[in-house]
Amino acid sequence: MKERKPLPLPLRLFLTFFKIGLFTFGGGYAMIALLENECVRRKAWLDEEEFLDVVAVAESTPGPIAVNSSTYIGYKTAGFLGALSATLGVVLPSFCIIFAISLFFDRFLALRWVSYAFRGVQVCVVYLIAAAGLKMLGALKKNALTVTVCAAVFGVFVALSLFSLKFSSIFYILVCGAIGLAVYACGRLNRKRADAAPPADEPDAGDRTEKGEEQ
Repeated sequence: MKERKPLPLPLRLFLTFFKIGLFTFGGGYAMIALLENECVRRKAWLDEEEFLDVVAVAESTPGPIAVNSSTYIGYKTAGFLGALSATLGVVLPSFCIIFAISLFFDRFLALRWVSYAFRGVQVCVVYLIAAAGLKMLGALKKNALTVTVCAAVFGVFVALSLFSLKFSSIFYILVCGAIGLAVYACGRLNRKRADAAPPADEPDAGDRTEKGEEQ
């Protein structure tokens, strides 16, 4: 019995991201849980730490987080052709569905069962986003910086929500990125100072000269 040859990697990327794009409702944040399940757990194209970096970079760069993540994962896995396949796969379902709906948009919205279906989907979207956030939080390295930043962001988010104040997520990203850069710069400066300083148990040149004269 002949063994089945595996599909070419670009085609596997296209099919995987086509499935993710087809069954994702609620935007890119709801897609994070499916991306993590497919690309980290099932296919092992990324590890947990790299997936966190992908999400951070995809959110910080222009464009939808789903498209950015797909392009990065595809490029890392199979180069330019992989990036093209993954991006087309994740975009094509949404394009086809929205194009079909736009042909009879008014009739589509008038259907009562469609309205109730979307109400149920909204609950599922909340679950997907929360599940993705909890998984990423569990995979995050626990140190003073990450714990402090997470606590600060959560506290600010709750305070602004209580007072009904709007604060763009862009500012959260910029401020947290600036804090990370500042901590990295301070740590690097301290290491340079530590390397430049003489060892504590070794006398400097002046002390050695004075001791030589006394002898």
